[in-house]
Amino acid sequence: MSFPHLDSAGRAHMVDVTAKAPTVRTATARGFVRCSAEVVAALRDGTAPKGDVLAVARIAGIQAAKSTATLLPLAHVIGVHRASVELDITDDGVEIEATVGTADRTGVEMEAITAVSVTALAVVDMIKGLDRAVVIENVRIVAKSGGRSGDWVRPGEEDRS
Repeated sequence: MSFPHLDSAGRAHMVDVTAKAPTVRTATARGFVRCSAEVVAALRDGTAPKGDVLAVARIAGIQAAKSTATLLPLAHVIGVHRASVELDITDDGVEIEATVGTADRTGVEMEAITAVSVTALAVVDMIKGLDRAVVIENVRIVAKSGGRSGDWVRPGEEDRS
């Protein structure tokens, strides 16, 4: 078995994608921030002490999608041509979904999952004064399209768009 991020001597390296043709690609990731009923009420009422939690978290996630290559050493610098982050307050916390799109030589799965992760971190940062027991859960890629491997949807994940 060969690993594309290892050279023949077993050293990590960035995979060369220069010969690949750019194609349209998208990826969607989801995650959840579990928090107390007090936090859910503050989010619904807009009374969180640090301000508009969802707006800050959304912008943090979009920024994170565009910054993925600076965070992950073997990720390629790609053009992020679309990045959307949706947050939904539930009775148990905040559902997060991020979709990222590009027309480039490699996929945007890492950008989507980074967007969800940083969105969740921003939510935690904004509410940690109200709930120290907050938990980030179930961050995962749920779908991707384009590229050599084609389309894929995680079994059990319905399309929310």
